[in-house]
Amino acid sequence: MSNPIAPDPGVRLGLRANVAQFSLLVLVNSFVGAMVGMERSILSPLAEREFHLAARTAILSFICVFGVTKALTNYFAGRLSDRFGRKSVLVLGWLVAIPVPFLLMWAPSWPWILFANALLGVSQGLTWSTTVIMKVDLAGPKSRGLAMGLNEFSGYLAVAGAALLTGGLAARYGLRPEPFYPGVVFVAAGLILSAFVVRETAGHAAQELKLQGREVEAPTPKEVFWKTTLVDRNLSSISQAGLVNNLNDGMAWGLFPLLFAAAHMKLGEIGQLAALYPATWAVGQLFTGPLSDGVGRKWLIAAGMWVQAASIGIVVLSSGFSGFAVGATLLGIGTAMVYPTLLAAIGDVARASWRGSAIGVYRLWRDLGYAVGALLAGVTADALGLSAAMWLVAALTFLSGLVTAVRKSETVEWRDTAAQAPHSLSGPARSSEQGT
Repeated sequence: MSNPIAPDPGVRLGLRANVAQFSLLVLVNSFVGAMVGMERSILSPLAEREFHLAARTAILSFICVFGVTKALTNYFAGRLSDRFGRKSVLVLGWLVAIPVPFLLMWAPSWPWILFANALLGVSQGLTWSTTVIMKVDLAGPKSRGLAMGLNEFSGYLAVAGAALLTGGLAARYGLRPEPFYPGVVFVAAGLILSAFVVRETAGHAAQELKLQGREVEAPTPKEVFWKTTLVDRNLSSISQAGLVNNLNDGMAWGLFPLLFAAAHMKLGEIGQLAALYPATWAVGQLFTGPLSDGVGRKWLIAAGMWVQAASIGIVVLSSGFSGFAVGATLLGIGTAMVYPTLLAAIGDVARASWRGSAIGVYRLWRDLGYAVGALLAGVTADALGLSAAMWLVAALTFLSGLVTAVRKSETVEWRDTAAQAPHSLSGPARSSEQGT
């Protein structure tokens, strides 16, 4: 599982040394986020009004399809990027996205919408995973939190902007096809930049590996998978928190627009509320990413999960725009505390030679949360109502924070000692191998 490019003594690690390429990848990731943001405010109403789906489980099926395909693709994207390089995987992801906006515009039946979301999931898994890995490569060990904050800021600010844009277009022109026209621009811009301007970053990972020192034994894909999934206290804690975070995000994506509509919110207002949560999430990460570099990862993750749980409760108890807006804002703050911090923590623990694979496994479990959340929320909402589904998700989110608080160690200081530490699957010798 070695890097495809040998160390280059001319390569320099750090955000300042790589500001041009890093900024370009921030821009590319904004187009990645905009692709999924197109659906954020209008696909659930589209399912009800144009395709006449009544069951919540059926309506949320598009999120299940998206989550499963994105999760599986995340896993393979990490491994492929370690083997073949980052850029080729990024370009492939944009090629897969080309049919998506056209399918959303003209799909004659709901299965075609599901097919579009399968393609979108594959595309997102390839593109977003790769931009994460490339930014970690460029940033080096000392600014991972800041790098992930900037990456997720660009992606989720674009999610919010696209949700607001499509909600406004839907309010003015109808649910199809006009709200999906911007998707054509997003795909074209992302593909052109990735193919012709972005440069390969695997050499930076190889250089970091050289600085870390000799590895005694390279981990196998199976070892990386099980360590990240279950065995390693830190990596598995990160994975479960990521899964539950996206579980509640999948619920918010699918059920919030239905709840807002049931409270007699107009399409334009639903678009504003759907945009408020990812916008707060995006901007917050500019602060929480670098904050985690200074104060540590563990308690920022645990507290963020608890803030998310409380915010979902506020949304359930509200009945008008103001209350919904407060809940959505707090949900964005909680998610901002968690999202870049989890990615930075993976970078603390995983060595450069297998970092892409570890990120891929983490993102496999994290994005399966979309499918689990949509299915769980849909079944519960059909059986017990929207409020019961949201309370269940809030409870699971709170419990996930407890798991993090009890099981995870602080890892931020490992980045400074990795070069002197003997090789293990968890970084330094004092790793979470103890007590697993």
